[in-house]
Amino acid sequence: MRMIEMNDGLWARILALRGRSDLADRLDCEPALALYGPIATACEPFVLAQVGQSLDGRVATPTGDARDISGPDGIAHLHRCRALVDAVIVGVGTVQCDDPRLSVRAVDGPDPVRVIIDCRAELSGEESLFDDSGAPVILLQAHDAVQKRYRADVIRIRRRANGLDPREIIDVLGERGLGRILVEGGARTIARFIAGGLVDRLHVAIAPLIIGSGPTGICLPPIDQLSGATRPKATVYNLGSDILFDCRLRSGEGATSAPAQRDEIRVPDHA
Repeated sequence: MRMIEMNDGLWARILALRGRSDLADRLDCEPALALYGPIATACEPFVLAQVGQSLDGRVATPTGDARDISGPDGIAHLHRCRALVDAVIVGVGTVQCDDPRLSVRAVDGPDPVRVIIDCRAELSGEESLFDDSGAPVILLQAHDAVQKRYRADVIRIRRRANGLDPREIIDVLGERGLGRILVEGGARTIARFIAGGLVDRLHVAIAPLIIGSGPTGICLPPIDQLSGATRPKATVYNLGSDILFDCRLRSGEGATSAPAQRDEIRVPDHA
């Protein structure tokens, strides 16, 4: 297990790596550079998924309370990830339940563009992130969703059998110069990107608490045999208050898994 010991100078050095893919092979053995350097220097498109959960794999209570699961160091880690990407994606359910700001507050760094998957145009436009003077907001909606007025850039994507195709989401964001992407929630949204074979790195931050019941952080399609399970190459980091598993999911980074059924995986209406 590697210990992350961050200081202002080291973090400034990591921030300076953003977009420098030419430096990807020059990162030294410092744990913080090994963890964050691949995000900052990734060739685009690059997708990072992040889950913060309890020891028993829960991300909220049965009533939906998800606050304070991650400790202060887990929150700082999430905000570092936000600062290193171009855009952060969440589903409409996350916005409805948590009313998140999706900004960088626990560390220095730029705020990412905020992307909301709202296939059926369920958001009213009165949610806080539309009027908080923060980073730009992009709404991804189905081509046939009801039209509303939002203080955001609304992108219409053709609705497929089960919602929006995550590959098309990556493509439309890439066309807008948003190549490094953090998929932050909720569980169904993260699962669709993973099952579609689109996630390069998965970060699972585990906090030392037991909730007992409630939603889990990742909910993938079931398998019959463990031989079909994804077994990614992973490095474990001690963040301080939380333990982080940095998992390489793409085949080029050492993951071994059953072939993803990409053509059958879509982001559902309530992602």
